[in-house]
Amino acid sequence: MAKVKYTYDSKNLSYRRIDRTWKQRLQEVTIFSVAAMAFGLVFYLAADLWFESPKERKMKRELDNMVIQYELMDGKLEQLTDVLGDIEKRDDEIYRTIFEAGPIPIEVRTAGFGGANRYKNLEGFDNSELLVDTRKKLDQVAKRAYVQTKSFDDVVEMARNKEEMLAAIPAIQPVANKDLKRLASGYGYRIHPIYKVRKMHWGTDFSAPTGTAIYATGDGKITTYKRSRSGFGRHIIIDHGFGYQTLYAHMSKIEARKGQRVKRGDIIGYIGSTGSSTAPHLHYEVIKDGRKVNPVNYFFNDLTPMQYEEMLNISSHSNQSFD
Repeated sequence: MAKVKYTYDSKNLSYRRIDRTWKQRLQEVTIFSVAAMAFGLVFYLAADLWFESPKERKMKRELDNMVIQYELMDGKLEQLTDVLGDIEKRDDEIYRTIFEAGPIPIEVRTAGFGGANRYKNLEGFDNSELLVDTRKKLDQVAKRAYVQTKSFDDVVEMARNKEEMLAAIPAIQPVANKDLKRLASGYGYRIHPIYKVRKMHWGTDFSAPTGTAIYATGDGKITTYKRSRSGFGRHIIIDHGFGYQTLYAHMSKIEARKGQRVKRGDIIGYIGSTGSSTAPHLHYEVIKDGRKVNPVNYFFNDLTPMQYEEMLNISSHSNQSFD
C-alpha cells in the first residue's frame, strides 16, 4: 500500500493531503533512476580503474608467463641460428670442398624476402617492433635451413657420383716423365717468345720431341677440335664435367675427334710446334668453373712428393715461355 503524504496548512491549522499528478511521479522516478545510474557508473569506473578483477589478474599472470616463454624461445632461436651457422661453415669448408664444389655465396644463404610488406599484420601494437624482429629472425632461419637442405641434396648427389668425379678430375701429367726434356715454363707472368713482352702465361709448357704422346689427364668428352696456323695451332679441349676443362695446344697430330669420349691415360695426340710456337712442346691448361687455374696443382697422381716439390719449384721460375 502506497504511503500517503500530508502537508500542514498554517492558515487552517490542519493537515492537508498531498495529491501528486502522474507527471510529477514520472519526474521523480526519472530523477531517481538517472541519479542511481550515474552513481553506479562512477562506482564502476572507479573500481575498474583502481581494482583488478579476478579475470584481469588471471590474464596478467598469463601475460607475464608468455613474456618469460618468449624470452626462452628467443634464446633458443639464437642458439639455433648459431648451430645453423656452424653447419653452413662445415658444409662450405669441408663437405663441398671434398667434392670440389664451390661454397654457397653468403648472399644466397641470407637473401631476404621481396614483395609486399610481409609483417603489416604485426604493426600497430605496443610490442610490434619486438614481434616483427622475431618474425624476421624466424623467416631468415627458415630460409637458411631450406638453402642448407638443398646444399646437402647436392652433396649427396656428388657423393653418389664420387667415383665418376674422381676419374674426371685432371690428375696426371699430359706428358710422361720419361719423355720430358724439361718443364719449359709454368703458370704466371712470362716473357713472350715472339713479342718479347711480359704477359700472363695461363698454362704449363712441356718440352719434348715432336711426336711424343700426349695423354688425357682425366675422363671426359672432346668439345673443341681446331686446326690453326696461329695461336694454339692444332689443339683440343676436353670437358671433364664437374666444372673442369683441359686444353692441349700446338699438337703435331690429333688422335681424337670432336664429341669423342676419352679416359684418363688415353693418347689424344702428339707434341708438335704448330701455331704461335717457337719449339716443340705442349701448352697445357686447366680451367675450373670457367677460370684458368695453375695446372701444377693437378699432377698429384703420378708424382712422388719430391718430384712434386721439384715441379713446383721449376714452374715458379719467371723464364720465357714457348708460346
